[in-house]
Formats: sequence, structure tokens, C-alpha cells
Amino acid sequence: MTRVGVIGTGFIVRQAQQVIEGQAGLEIVKILTRRPLDSVRDFRPELLTHSIDDVIESSDIVFESTGDPIHGTVAVEQALRAGRKVVTMNAELHVTTGSYLADLGYLTEADGDQPGATALVRREALAMGFEPLAYVNIKGFLNHNPKREEMEYWSERQKLSLVETTSFTDGTKLHIEQAFCANAFGATIAQDGLLGGQVDDILETDYLAERAREIGQPISDYVQCGGAPPGVFVLAEHPVHETLPLYGPYEKLRTKGDKAYLLLRPYHLCGLEVAKSLTAAAEGAPVLLTNGSAPHVSAAAIAKRDMAVDTVLTHAIGSFDVRGSAIRSAATPEHVPIGLLNGARIKRAVKAEQLITFDDVEIPESRALSIWLEELRPRFLNA
Repeated sequence: MTRVGVIGTGFIVRQAQQVIEGQAGLEIVKILTRRPLDSVRDFRPELLTHSIDDVIESSDIVFESTGDPIHGTVAVEQALRAGRKVVTMNAELHVTTGSYLADLGYLTEADGDQPGATALVRREALAMGFEPLAYVNIKGFLNHNPKREEMEYWSERQKLSLVETTSFTDGTKLHIEQAFCANAFGATIAQDGLLGGQVDDILETDYLAERAREIGQPISDYVQCGGAPPGVFVLAEHPVHETLPLYGPYEKLRTKGDKAYLLLRPYHLCGLEVAKSLTAAAEGAPVLLTNGSAPHVSAAAIAKRDMAVDTVLTHAIGSFDVRGSAIRSAATPEHVPIGLLNGARIKRAVKAEQLITFDDVEIPESRALSIWLEELRPRFLNA
């Protein structure tokens, strides 16, 4: 029996618990929460703890899914230094400090969210001889600056937190995920802020394949398509297009402009897929994906509104103050990763749509901030 320690008590963990408890060979033994223990629902009281040491000492593998790169960094670093394998569903963590943490031990993102789903498609594509051109996240709707009342409505309707709902809607999570994919797969981004684009059919994405060929490197990007399934796809080329150009099963996978094959995974099931990754880790499977040891794409913070001196960002990801945007780090070395901005104070007034830099803010001390400044910023500058 593999003992699983859990960090987090949110939406993903609640889903994952249902599958893990029905899975032979896995057992949740401790769950770390920062909330008062008697306020946490949906988990057996004896599993809950405020002590990361309790989680680590009780477990063989740790699953982390907090969505908070500052808290997550401390917990994951401690687990890795204790020799535990760590599986995450936290792209926010990976693009903030993951490249440092991955050097400490077995760390991998799980299957279920968009980066993990993309990694699975990519692995199969490479095994079949495809050469990826673009790693594409499908979005049905985006609004870079949604109103609070709209987000409160959708938060209640979807049974998600207001922070999660906002980060999904304003593109922050999307940009974090695509920065993560670019670093994980040796890809790049076509431009700061990504290309994106709205189409009626995902087969109308030849422009992404063409842009990747112009750059000479695979790109990580997204497409907005209201009628498409909530999944991911990889645009790729293959020599078989020259030898069997009219073979039906292959021809149907071609984009409308005949520029690439489109390999679709029409779903990502988040917490329901976590148990697969935990079992794979327990059985010695290789790491699915990390942010890479030499990352070059980051998730910067863009102001949603004018902010005066002394404005405090109580939280950043999923806020009404800033949104995330994928950028090439070496070109903008002064940017602050959005994952570091919780509790930051504006010390120089900023305008709406301005990129937040270290000169603009005073950031509370944290392990994540130290790792970024001392370990990761130099890597980005040299990438």
C-alpha cells in the first residue's frame, strides 16, 4: 500500500480523494490545511493536520495542489529534501519555483490539467514519429478584465472559488500553463502575451503551425473556440503526409489549410486523473513534466487597473488588480512573476495594462522570492 500525503483541501483535492480512496494500492494518510481544522469539510477529521512534518513522516508520496506558489514552495521543498516523491497539480508553482525544486528530487506535474494532458498527447505523438509544431490550449471564453459581480455569479454556479473563477476567465491560468508547457517541452512562445486567436473550428489553426515554422521551433499557445471541447491539441508534422497524403484516417486529422496534423485530447479531467499519476510514480515511472532546468518563459503580471502608491495586492493570481501574461524572460528581466506578488505593496504608481516590475513593488520576504532572485532569475537571464 502506497501512503499518500496531501497538501491542500481545495476543489482538485476533493475530486482526487474520491478516486484515490477507490483505487487499489493507494491510501491517503494525512492532509495538510491552513484553515482551522474544524472548518474543513469533505475530509475525515483524523486526516487533517497543520503540520507538514506529519504529512511527510506519514507518507511515501506527497500530492500537492494548493494553487499557491508561495505556500507550495515551502511544503514541496521540505518534502523533496526528506526524500519523498512529489506529484503536483499546480502549474503556478512550476512556473514560479519549479525549475529549482525539480533539481531536488522526484517532482512531476500530474496528468489531469492542461499541461499534463498536453504532455500525454506529446508523448504519444513522439512515439509515433510526429514532430510537434505547436502545443495548444483550447479556451471557450476569455475576458482579461471581468467584473467582480460576473465572477461571483460564475463562482457560485460552478462551485469554484472566486479566485479560481477569475484566474480561469482573465487568462492568467492559461498563460501560466502555456509558459509551463513552453519550458517543459523545449518550445517557445511566438510573442509576449501569446498569439491566441478566435476561430470557429480548431482545424482553422494553420497560422500556428506556420508561425512555428517561421520561428524554427515549436511554440506554446492557445486558441479560443466556443464550440470546441475543453481539451488540448498538438499540431505536428509527419513524413507519412508525403507517402500517404490521401489515406483517409490520416487525412481527416489535417488542418483546413493542410499545414499540419492536429492531434486532439478532447478533455482534461483534473482531479479525476491524479490517481493515475500517483500510481505511476509509486511504480517508478519517469517524470511526466517539470518546468525544465533552463526555463526561458515566465508568467508576468499585468495591471488591470491604475494603482496608486501603497495599494496592497492581497493576492495576485485570480485578483481584480493584475492578470498573468506569458513572456520571454530574457527580454524583460525586470518583470516580477505573478506568483510572487501576494501581499506586495505598490511603491511606484502603475497604469492599467502596465507590466509590473521589481521597481514598482515591495514584495514580502518568502522562500519563493529568495529562490527566484538567487537561483532562477540568473537562469532566465542566461537562457
